[in-house]
Amino acid sequence: MIAIIKIVFLLSFLVLIHESGHYIVAKMCNIKVNEFAIGFGPKIWKHRGKETEYELRAIPLGGFVNLEGEEKESNDNRSYSKSSIPKRMAVIVAGGLVNIIFGLTTYFLLILIRYMIVKNMSFVTAISYSAQSLGLLIQSMFDGIIQLFTGKVGMNDMMGPVGISEMVSQTSGIVEFIYLLSIISVSLGMTNLLPIIPLDGGKFLLLIIEAIRKKPLDKELELKIQSYGCLLLVLFSAIIAVNDIIRWIH
Repeated sequence: MIAIIKIVFLLSFLVLIHESGHYIVAKMCNIKVNEFAIGFGPKIWKHRGKETEYELRAIPLGGFVNLEGEEKESNDNRSYSKSSIPKRMAVIVAGGLVNIIFGLTTYFLLILIRYMIVKNMSFVTAISYSAQSLGLLIQSMFDGIIQLFTGKVGMNDMMGPVGISEMVSQTSGIVEFIYLLSIISVSLGMTNLLPIIPLDGGKFLLLIIEAIRKKPLDKELELKIQSYGCLLLVLFSAIIAVNDIIRWIH
């Protein structure tokens, strides 16, 4: 039961800060937000704000921010589609950036505290060593992405929600849990910003194309690209999930 609580909390928390990034930047850019939801499936709680409905849903495996004019045409002056490309870009990358910033900051603070308390280092020395550890983490993350695109990392080496859940359930103590939370947050943020449709990085790529063309893509074409991308992503996720289950069984 404790393992389930840890898994649900970790997934829900990471989704919360991710979607909050989209939400806050959208509000800063004066883009209307219709829904802010944590989870998928049936609604188990909702609250209607001034213009946004806040929802908690039954399946804690994701979430979404529904922006006015993002999926269909809207004549509202505050719609996403009528906003400038820089504003839309800011909204798109905000979620992943929040995950990365939160993860790196939390990781740095954990290492800093460890060096100061366990290793009994001075504050200045601990800062130096913590910065080096943080640099190694960032380098390892980028190396992993490069290996992915160069084919040095195969699908059997990847881990999805099932594998992550297994790792989370095996953590012992709050420090180890927060450490894993920070690593997963960075990984989630970086993965989300990859130029793959329908991830946020893929949406950002479409905005770059729109900026170069100086006009938006045909809506029907964009929806087709998004649909094929979703299909491939679901297939990709299913394969990784099967591999996770096979590893877990063995």
